[in-house]
Amino acid sequence: MSVRSALKTIMKAIRVTEFGGPQVLKLETNVPIPEPAQDEVLIKVEAAGINPVDTYIRSGTYAVKPTLPYTPGKDVAGVVEDVGAKVQHLKKGDRVYSMATTSGGYAEYCTAASSGTKILHSNLSFQEGAGIGIPYYTAYRALVIIGGARPGQTVLVHGASGAVGLACVQIARSRGLRVLGTAGSQAGIELISRNGCDVAFSHREEGYTDKIMEATASTGPDIIIEMLANVNLEKDLSMITKKGRIVVVGNRGSVEITPRLAMQKECIVTGMVLFNASQDELNEIDAAVSAGMRDGWVKPHIGKMYTLEQAPVAHDDVINNKGAQGRLIFKIC
Repeated sequence: MSVRSALKTIMKAIRVTEFGGPQVLKLETNVPIPEPAQDEVLIKVEAAGINPVDTYIRSGTYAVKPTLPYTPGKDVAGVVEDVGAKVQHLKKGDRVYSMATTSGGYAEYCTAASSGTKILHSNLSFQEGAGIGIPYYTAYRALVIIGGARPGQTVLVHGASGAVGLACVQIARSRGLRVLGTAGSQAGIELISRNGCDVAFSHREEGYTDKIMEATASTGPDIIIEMLANVNLEKDLSMITKKGRIVVVGNRGSVEITPRLAMQKECIVTGMVLFNASQDELNEIDAAVSAGMRDGWVKPHIGKMYTLEQAPVAHDDVINNKGAQGRLIFKIC
């Protein structure tokens, strides 16, 4: 029998009944609270993260489409309300974050796979907890596992002021790399500098790539983490050091490049999708993020908070921002 009180059986949640623009995000007030399966937990959601991929899924353009109707959102933080029969490592009352929701995170309650639900350190608020999952796991896998980052190397985070970019900056700093970053506004430049960028640049400034090359004594960065490849990949190829590595984390279109640049640099250009991660990789990231919370360098910056009623605005903002500044979240409770 569920340990959850039988007094509350319905909740508020965003529901999508058709694919389309932000206007298809509808707040409903009579959605049944889901029951956790044997290997799941039920979370009372305090905050939910807003990821660009949420908008691709909502629009119907993502490779994998959910069955309609559905509730969006993978990243949440909150308190365990109930646990399935096979769950051993979590209990009612635990403060947790998860990027493995099974019923959707834009809601007052959600179910989540227990394997993807982790203890939230007391150093962090629920709002910060909702900023950990996909951004930090993506950043670590891109920088350390795919990028092969080592202490003493130089990394350029090309688009560092968004949620994944800031996570990259913090992780690189913690691992002894020299960190260069770009942002699209003065506020963004100040933000990435506060979070650990050794040198920050405006990617809206003419000739900024020349300044990056000057900052590396004309040798170029060892690693580039690229957030918008359709705009920047040719620039990355011109900047990367010989035998360096460019890791593409974000892209919103096609791009024409000069392959001879890759030939001359003998560099590697590789893509990265978090959900290709093996269990061993996820275990490594879990351990690193847990240590980062304990030691204080995992510190998501919350750029803006929304209510569920503002879901259409939030989805527009996460895609059409004029200079990303940290994590966008829903404050649920």
